[in-house]
Amino acid sequence: MSIASPRLPLDGIVIADFSRVLAGPLAASTLADLGARVIKVERPDVGDDTRSWGPPWTSEGAAYFQSANRNKESLTLDLTDEVDRAVARRLAARADVFIENFRTGALDRFGLGYEQVRADNPGIVYCSITGFGSGPGAELPGYDFLVQALGGLMSITGASDDRGGEPTKVGVALVDVLAAKDATTGILAALLQRGASATGQRVEVNLLSSLLAGLVNQASSFLTTGKAPSRMGNAHPSIAPYELLTCRDGALAIACGNDGQFRKLAVVLGEERLADDPRFATNAARVQNRSAMTYALERLLAAKTADEWASHLSAAGVPAGKVGTIADGFALAEMLGLRPLVEVGGGLPAQVRNPVAFSDTPITNYAPPPRLGQHSDDVRRWLSEEETP
Repeated sequence: MSIASPRLPLDGIVIADFSRVLAGPLAASTLADLGARVIKVERPDVGDDTRSWGPPWTSEGAAYFQSANRNKESLTLDLTDEVDRAVARRLAARADVFIENFRTGALDRFGLGYEQVRADNPGIVYCSITGFGSGPGAELPGYDFLVQALGGLMSITGASDDRGGEPTKVGVALVDVLAAKDATTGILAALLQRGASATGQRVEVNLLSSLLAGLVNQASSFLTTGKAPSRMGNAHPSIAPYELLTCRDGALAIACGNDGQFRKLAVVLGEERLADDPRFATNAARVQNRSAMTYALERLLAAKTADEWASHLSAAGVPAGKVGTIADGFALAEMLGLRPLVEVGGGLPAQVRNPVAFSDTPITNYAPPPRLGQHSDDVRRWLSEEETP
């Protein structure tokens, strides 16, 4: 007797993904990893904007698109066409979740606004992702780079003014990623609530709010002092040493989260007396005397290479390591047995494994991102069958 494969957490959940670019598609892709059936609605002949965002390219198109659209089906619909609008409304009526990131109110004219969809489908969890909310900021363009600038993230990222730095964006569309994770959390919570109430609700996420929430301690610092934090390069405003320090041949990341780790650092460097120096004995003192601390540490670190110090410090329990490339990050994960990559087939490059591991319902299915309109006929047929008495 064969043992059935375990059901994934979201088996049976149908998601109508009307979103494009990154935040919405990434949320939908995450839910697809968890077992939901995700039907991605795209414009005929054009598709999601990111299908053309290259280089680099894979055999199936832009690598950017591939990053946020696996495990989905692609249905092409022209919402200005009456027949296609009817198909879109049938899909919304059958779905458990509806994800969109159109301009506020734009879907209303197609009969796909929240109130319109809810009238036909009271159990719908309708997730709207905007740049700046549905109020006075509804008309502002919601681009990650712009939100990083307006929301303050760039003001605390990069070298300080005295080192000739300028406000700098994070090296990935972090605000979109944060919003995607917030949307995923909101959708899952609404689905859980629906299980108790049998009714759905609207979930709203905007990039600016996700950014502000993602500022965590920096936001709390501002709200506590009334003073906006400034750029500090790789230094931490509340912990020291928690930054890059220069060794004989380059930089080393050292992250001492407590006084005990600092003492271990001093011992390995051969200067335990640093840990007893009143200027450095406590974290608060080290933050206050950061320049003197940095000078003292780098004078000692100059005796060896970053690799040598990383080895000695790690062995002593001091968090330390060289700055690696993305390739180094994947190599480290492989070495630690984290299995960071998965194959999606179709001759496409490997992708990053979903970071959540389940003991009883492991994620095992990773299907390649769909070609534009690849599943249109199948989805239309399925929707017609659903209407059959």
